[in-house]
Amino acid sequence: MSEQEATQVNLYLVPTPIGNLKDITLRAIEVLKSVDVILAEDTRTTGKLLKHLEIQRPLQSYHIFNEHKTVEKLVDRLEKGEVMALVSDAGTPGISDPGFLLVRAVKEAGLTVNCLPGATAFVPALVNSGLPNDRFTFEGFLPHKKGRKTRIENLLEENRTMIFYESPHRLMKTLEQLSEAFGPERMASVSRELTKLYEENVRGTLSELITYYQENPIKGEIVLVVQGK
Repeated sequence: MSEQEATQVNLYLVPTPIGNLKDITLRAIEVLKSVDVILAEDTRTTGKLLKHLEIQRPLQSYHIFNEHKTVEKLVDRLEKGEVMALVSDAGTPGISDPGFLLVRAVKEAGLTVNCLPGATAFVPALVNSGLPNDRFTFEGFLPHKKGRKTRIENLLEENRTMIFYESPHRLMKTLEQLSEAFGPERMASVSRELTKLYEENVRGTLSELITYYQENPIKGEIVLVVQGK
């Protein structure tokens, strides 16, 4: 990284591997080595990655439970000249992970943010699905309880491919609710453990996926891709 780039950027958003550690980019390593402090969703998880990469930089916790309290202090430090990198446990910060509040505050303060390209789970899941990917909508996690039914109803007329993140213990409930709303013959794809040893991509109708996962209990991180209307 050039000295000029380092002086121009106050906050870097650095994607980290979603599974396979080889998916870190050369530029990401370069940035992580150069910043004054690394803001991490879980310092233990990031600590393991940094140890693997042989990087020794100060770590500070930044997660969904403390981001509202810490943003103002972090911006103050950035204004005084510190350069920081924000990472999540896996993937790109701000995508269903903390990051938005800090980026907005940093930009409102007239400081510079630079987001590196890199790993994010929904792109390979979408491309692997075999469903149309020229136009799509990223829905992230559905609400656990309140507002869940309303969110699904709002998607009834959606004609773009839909992407959801889901946890293993809620996948069946989600498949059943989407099947009821969109019809059991709607095509979909479930990707789990992307880039890891036991990566699996299963494609079929919502009805077929329900049957499959009744017989094959699922573990790991999940991306659900569903055909539009």
